[in-house]
Amino acid sequence: MGLELYLDLLSQPCRSIYIFARSNNIPFEFKHVELFKDSVLGKKPAAGSGAEQPRAGPSNSEGAGKVSLLKKVPALKDGDFTLAECTAILLYLSRKYNTPDHWYPSDIQQRARVDEYLSWHHANIRANAPKTMWIKVLIPLFTGQPLPSEKLQEVMEGLSTSLKQFEERFLQDKAFIIGSEISLADLVAIVELMQPVGVGCDIFEDRPRLREWRRRVEDAVGKELFFQAHEMILNIKELSNIQIDPQLKEQLAPVLMKMLK
Repeated sequence: MGLELYLDLLSQPCRSIYIFARSNNIPFEFKHVELFKDSVLGKKPAAGSGAEQPRAGPSNSEGAGKVSLLKKVPALKDGDFTLAECTAILLYLSRKYNTPDHWYPSDIQQRARVDEYLSWHHANIRANAPKTMWIKVLIPLFTGQPLPSEKLQEVMEGLSTSLKQFEERFLQDKAFIIGSEISLADLVAIVELMQPVGVGCDIFEDRPRLREWRRRVEDAVGKELFFQAHEMILNIKELSNIQIDPQLKEQLAPVLMKMLK
């Protein structure tokens, strides 16, 4: 039994695992899971063309529920072993497949810098960047009404503060977060920051240092792989045409609104 990864590339953590596995030539079976099956997505967007693209087909949502005790993606199954949570999966893959040291350095202080960023990331970049997609696309899709522009402005202000800290505290004048080579910290950061880009909030446009860092990350993992992994998120506006069951809207709309209060 080979390695199975249960992923939906709409999800930032899933994209980081997908890019990491592909860029390190880790063999795995792609198990596509629809995060919003029978809700937001309605039906899975067609996968891009080419042999290297994730294959369209039946959703593996039920299988993912059995693999992950947390009932969410990403999820990993390696023989009889199962694992959830993005960071845990990335570290497992890096150790099992002995990936190049720059991803998660053996040097204790360099490794601590990666850990430091991953710890900071969740309460800062991840706490703000995904909300842009909820505000501009997903919540209007459920409620049928756009949110006040003030709500997006509030989120963008919080994200701007986080980006300033990211540049000044973590990136500084380095090529990557911990030095001259890409690490897991860069990968986890970039997939999160592509979420606003997908809904028309180009956070890189007026930040040359951040923009150059993004270019270096793309080059490090390969531009083709980078944009393949982000194909769905960069076409996220197409979701606005999907019809959602009225009963489902009534059930979930209040829950989604509470997320942003």
